[in-house]
Amino acid sequence: MQALALAAASGAALLAAGSLTPAASGGSLTPSAAPAAARNAHPGTVRLSPVAHTARLSHDGPSGSTADGSTADGSTADGASPVGEEPSAGIKEGSVSAADLLAKVSSCSQISNGKYRTDEETSATVPVCGANGAVFWKADMDIDCDGQVTTACNEDTDPWFQDDTAFHTSGDKPLSAEKLPYVVVPSSSSIWNYSSAGIKGGGVVAVIYDGKVEYAVVGDTGPDKIIGEASYATAKALGIDPDPETGGAESGVTYILFKNSKASPIESHDAAVSAGDALAKEFLQNN
Repeated sequence: MQALALAAASGAALLAAGSLTPAASGGSLTPSAAPAAARNAHPGTVRLSPVAHTARLSHDGPSGSTADGSTADGSTADGASPVGEEPSAGIKEGSVSAADLLAKVSSCSQISNGKYRTDEETSATVPVCGANGAVFWKADMDIDCDGQVTTACNEDTDPWFQDDTAFHTSGDKPLSAEKLPYVVVPSSSSIWNYSSAGIKGGGVVAVIYDGKVEYAVVGDTGPDKIIGEASYATAKALGIDPDPETGGAESGVTYILFKNSKASPIESHDAAVSAGDALAKEFLQNN
């Protein structure tokens, strides 16, 4: 359903305090029409977009801790699971409900100078909205599979695969889209500058879809005119088909980015969940 198109993509990244190392930035043309990682391609590639469709997977609701104090993914209640380990579909993402968060973003006070497209062929209809302590938008979800080479994310599974992300782990490696829930923000432009709004690499994000909340981090940058993209792991945790070529959600995804926040280290999903739960509670109190 998508056509060949080009969009300017910036690799600009913001160095988050202490623990984040941004990838080298650059600027070249990438195909904005492609779904998923194609629209987040890094410099020097122009690719043909295959026909794609949206499909969804079933998703079990969040589960609590077991008798020994561990959660469904093997982590302990204090967040001691292996850093970067892929979260299970049943991981408990905190105590704030999707309904409570959505009630606070029912109206938009637009802070962007214009609106974004969700795909190259669509019109610009998505504004970035402001709130106390956060910014948010409501869009689709394309799948970003860029970063470390893994079983699910590599050149064979993703026609647009790139082995880098705008923001790096505490060990200066690209993030793992398969294992780490992260969100892609539009590269800074005249429409909106994410860094000026208090959004940084490793910043905490609440992603809401179909009554579920998944906490993620700001992990990559994309085209400067398109919005609505997250990692393979984010989609999988929300019950969205994470296939980088044919998956994603066409609508119904809300992204709430908490200003001046940081999960440390960026590659720890437990850190994002712990910080996200506290930030979400604060968000409800202040809005």
